[in-house]
Amino acid sequence: MSTCLLCLVLLFFSVVAEATYSPGGFHHLSSLRQKKKASKSKPELPFETRYFPQNLDHFSFTPESYKVFHQKYLINSRFWRKGGPIFVYTGNEGDIDWFASNTGFMSDIAPKFRALLVFIEHRFYGESTPIRKKSHKSAETLGYLNSQQALADFAILIRSLKQNLSSEASPVVVFGGSYGGMLAAWFRLKYPHIAIGALASSAPILHFDNIVPLTSFYDAVSQDFKDASMNCFKVIKRSWEELDAVSTKKNGLQELSKKFRTCKGLQSRYSASNWLSGAFVYTAMVNYPTAANFMAPLPGYPVEEMCKIIDGFPRGSSNLDRAFAAASLYYNYSGSEKCFEMEQQTDDHGLNGWQYQACTEMVMPMSCSNQSMLPPYDNDYEAFEEQCKSRYGVKPRPHWITTEFGGMRIETVLKRFGSNIIFSNGLQDPWSRGGVLKNISSSIVALVTKKGAHHADLRAATKGDPEWLKEQRTQEVAIIEKWISEYYRDLRGEN
Repeated sequence: MSTCLLCLVLLFFSVVAEATYSPGGFHHLSSLRQKKKASKSKPELPFETRYFPQNLDHFSFTPESYKVFHQKYLINSRFWRKGGPIFVYTGNEGDIDWFASNTGFMSDIAPKFRALLVFIEHRFYGESTPIRKKSHKSAETLGYLNSQQALADFAILIRSLKQNLSSEASPVVVFGGSYGGMLAAWFRLKYPHIAIGALASSAPILHFDNIVPLTSFYDAVSQDFKDASMNCFKVIKRSWEELDAVSTKKNGLQELSKKFRTCKGLQSRYSASNWLSGAFVYTAMVNYPTAANFMAPLPGYPVEEMCKIIDGFPRGSSNLDRAFAAASLYYNYSGSEKCFEMEQQTDDHGLNGWQYQACTEMVMPMSCSNQSMLPPYDNDYEAFEEQCKSRYGVKPRPHWITTEFGGMRIETVLKRFGSNIIFSNGLQDPWSRGGVLKNISSSIVALVTKKGAHHADLRAATKGDPEWLKEQRTQEVAIIEKWISEYYRDLRGEN
């Protein structure tokens, strides 16, 4: 995953089941343990790990605000020359190593630009937490976890780094995917004196305040499977009714546990439902053209591979059996899992803080229509608000992000105000429907690919990359090169 997840931004609850969506990723809590195979051992990264003393609160001057925590960041100066550009990844909701290992694009282009690479971990995630016991249950400990504080962290760290390197004139370009892409775009708008431009990949900055239809995310997931196979779409859509029918039988949960090869007996049918839907949603997000190991180890174009499994069953086979077999591609592509844990929550990538953000500022409402292949549900804001009050003692602020960063009528606003932002999206990514898909001005451009998945452009180049992905990256490099050339011309006082 190069950015999750990042890891979207919504929390919805039913009576028993629970799921969290983040632009970094769609976080089905019951599925987190299955991702351990993708990241059990941390990859060797070509970065030096450093820690920066950061104030707890940048926006007040109370004694508590000066409490210091140490923010982790990764740095690679192999190709850099003093005065050269600095490429900064604005970290999102998880361990920064995870994002660095899935954002090879920056390393690929560093030699061309002779750039310094910096990956900054988001506060309250990974090792960059002010909470000693990493408690994620109270607003008293989590109150300083928000995007504004995170952006200020980035700004202060970048300024300090440039001073320490005696390279204060170096141009800075920020990169990010998913929530990190949102932060990259917002950083350019909020701190234009620090970053000369931003590449915001798969950044759903319009998924707030009902700017896009509430059903858009799941509509996109369903469209991905329809495009692969209409029969596949129909089988998955019919499987939920079969799942409910089995679960309501006398020993229904036992039968489901056996059918789904669970490590322990299921306590709720929602666990099986979440497990299935999580596999289909995540796979739609990471439908990369080549094999990858972001959310889980998967082959190239895994949606198509799932549908081949479903379509390959003999006529008359159970829809639920077919859906389970397809979902197993996501959870067990390696074939090493003997059973599936569906009800024990683990947090291998340090994602837990996102639930708090979704309950405060990152309110991204969603619903799922009857036309979707997934179980339909209506957005119930009142129930969501009550859950947030119960869990954290906080009341969501559904209009805050658009107040702080904008989003309404973004075309006319940014056309006159902003500059130097690339919004890149692949239309197979469900989050793309909350992204900027049309050019806003000559310097705020939308690079959209028909087959692209969740921030696919930020992944490292491979020999198997299709031409459309190569062209997308070529365009991004050319635009960034133009920004940097213009900056140096201005620095020299040339017209």
